[in-house]
Amino acid sequence: MPYRVVLLLTVLAFGCQSAVAQVRIGLMVSATGPTAAIGIPQKNTGALLTARIGEATIDYVQLDDGGDTTRAVQNARKLIAEDHVDAIIGPSTTPNALAILDIIAENKVPLLATVGTSSVVEPIDAKRRWVFKTTQNDDLIASALIEHMRKNRVRTVGFIGFNDAYGENWYKVFGALAEKSGVAIVANERYARNDSSVTAQALKLIAAKPDAVLIAAVGGPAVLPQTTLYDQGYKGRVYQTHAVATDDFIRLGREKVEGTILAAGSMLVIDDIADSDPIKRVATGYMSAYEKRFGTRPATFGANTFDAGLLLERAIPIALRTAKPGSEEFRVALRDALEQQQGVVGCQGVFNMSPGNHNGMDERARVLVVVKDGRFRLLAQ
Repeated sequence: MPYRVVLLLTVLAFGCQSAVAQVRIGLMVSATGPTAAIGIPQKNTGALLTARIGEATIDYVQLDDGGDTTRAVQNARKLIAEDHVDAIIGPSTTPNALAILDIIAENKVPLLATVGTSSVVEPIDAKRRWVFKTTQNDDLIASALIEHMRKNRVRTVGFIGFNDAYGENWYKVFGALAEKSGVAIVANERYARNDSSVTAQALKLIAAKPDAVLIAAVGGPAVLPQTTLYDQGYKGRVYQTHAVATDDFIRLGREKVEGTILAAGSMLVIDDIADSDPIKRVATGYMSAYEKRFGTRPATFGANTFDAGLLLERAIPIALRTAKPGSEEFRVALRDALEQQQGVVGCQGVFNMSPGNHNGMDERARVLVVVKDGRFRLLAQ
């Protein structure tokens, strides 16, 4: 064979291998806006995700949606149509995740959602078969809270949550579990993420005389109902969801959030977790890398992005065996590979995915936590 032909074939082969070896991942975050406390650690965590898996290089394209659903849709379209991503990690909020489901399904792009609401992955249908989730499902967290309520003789609960998909799904999930457990919801209130006052709602809650109040909100905006209840003289116990697992919650609420009960991933109280726990090893490794890079400990929300990266790190080599990145065939193979992941130890829990479970987390992904002396501490069972 002539030398020029051999050289040409070699160059072409090298070029094909290079093309096959580059995987593009989109990162959607809300690093600005009302839920920036969630989006910023997720944005930063993007810099810690692996850039190479075997011979494959991983290219990350990051976009901020500011917590706005319209921008989230625009960003998803751009990542798919212009950046030709093979998968997307994010977004940071439930409304934004739900807003892009049609786009994800239509273009057959795996989405690793970093939000809490189970409605993003349940029930698994034509849209949700493309979605996986790296945050604890609402029912996993809610059942821990109800168990604590029952042990502490809480019989009536007042509920206040966001007037969006996050609040509604929490009311639906918590309400069903509470009814089965004999815990009655005696008040049901809503507010917007950007509201500056919830005095009227707080007074209605107090008038119902509940043993406890559950607040279903995210980040800094979750502080408002609790501080208002405190200011209005409410003396009952207050529960929050895992969406307040950030130092901003304590910084903003101060003494008014002391005694708050929540269930969250063990990373939130990692210093109180036994060294023998395999999750602790992964979480402390991530936290050390984050602190070295950014000078501060990450909020647990960043761990959701990191765990998404761990799942992709396992699934990408499997998909590469059958298809080239940038193709529909590769995205389908990647989705199938994600669905097969078993025993993946992350910062937030252990993932066992299946065709019927695109969250894959169990009780190892939660612990009970209390705000005590201005810190999140593990709550003794």
